[in-house]
Amino acid sequence: MTNQEYQEAVDWLFVQAPNYQIDGEKAYKPGLENITRLCDFFGNPQEKIKCIHIGGTNGKGSTSNMLASVLQESGYKIGLYNSPHLIDFTERIKINGENCDKEFVFHFIQKLKTIPEDILPSFFEFTTIMAFEYFHQKNVDFAIIEVGLGGRLDSTNIIKPLVSAITNVQLDHQNILGNSIEEIAFEKAGIIKNMVPIISGEENEAIKNIIKRKAEKENTKFVDATPIISDLNSDLKGNYQKKNIRVVLAIIEELKQLDLKISDADLERGLSSVHKNTGFIGRWFEFSQNPLTICDTAHNQAGLEQVFSQLNLIAKHKHVVLGFVNDKKIDDVMALLPEKSEFYFAKPSINRGRHPEEYEDLLLNAKIIYKIFDSVQEAYLSAKQEATPEEMIFIGGSNFVVGEFLQKNLTDKE
Repeated sequence: MTNQEYQEAVDWLFVQAPNYQIDGEKAYKPGLENITRLCDFFGNPQEKIKCIHIGGTNGKGSTSNMLASVLQESGYKIGLYNSPHLIDFTERIKINGENCDKEFVFHFIQKLKTIPEDILPSFFEFTTIMAFEYFHQKNVDFAIIEVGLGGRLDSTNIIKPLVSAITNVQLDHQNILGNSIEEIAFEKAGIIKNMVPIISGEENEAIKNIIKRKAEKENTKFVDATPIISDLNSDLKGNYQKKNIRVVLAIIEELKQLDLKISDADLERGLSSVHKNTGFIGRWFEFSQNPLTICDTAHNQAGLEQVFSQLNLIAKHKHVVLGFVNDKKIDDVMALLPEKSEFYFAKPSINRGRHPEEYEDLLLNAKIIYKIFDSVQEAYLSAKQEATPEEMIFIGGSNFVVGEFLQKNLTDKE
């Protein structure tokens, strides 16, 4: 297999299957019929691996990577399924921090081309069965599976995990999951299964009760992670990580009840070595020091509110590069923009990317200093030219903005 053959195979996957990165809502196929048939076709590999299921609106990726790092430090072979990828497709499927083998991806895609014609999976369904099969073939001790979108009807919900977690519930993807936070909570709580303990990191009492009632209905243990007090820190920076650490600690306590050996030293080392152990980047990721350049994939109102609040605590003039996709409510974001900043708005280079000219009326009303660019790279280079060593640059607003920035500049930096 050549690199070209691999790239052609992955390109086929992107083009062949409805893909949320490109097609938006069209790529969301509610229900488990497709993934059930796919799993049957491949011999149900998800039944042959031990899984941990991580759902929620924000913090799924950070929580699952921190947990993976801790379990790796404890000597376990850990599969990790996250989405979306930032730079390379193989980031979605990892074992002990190593991206999925490209040879496996290539040959698995050839098998996908042989599935019955009446099964029409989405891109995410294809990648989900790919992860299950890879983890089974590589004989992982445990697979940490991050929910893609929602929970109840998400293709990852075919698994029967050892323990599940819901990090929090916020407004996001309202066009699919529901217009109220209560409706979204119902969808997120759909991952709760009979006799599978559920960890909740949700702080809102009303939403917490929705999760708790679902746990009671499923006759399973409900664990509230929010009262946990810990002075442990992670190398994943961002003030919001404290909340995710609580969820990780609660999950670990449940795993210990299943006789997993996880020492306090493993826990401390794992939390402080997430970048090294899993290769996870993009969450309050410090790209450079002169000027201080940080990127973060927060992309909904709740996530951006936390990130912008932390930006406001930094006593530097800021150059903020932002971009959004079509299904985000940009008017909600305008009220949250960080202070003492100049803004560089750009269109992410995907079909769903929204050009700033489409929402320039909001920028004018916000009375901010801004420029508009056709690409993220143009916006970043302009910010870099304008920023002095004493100032800072921030890049965010979307996974795709951060991915585009890192894809171009991380390679150049190396």
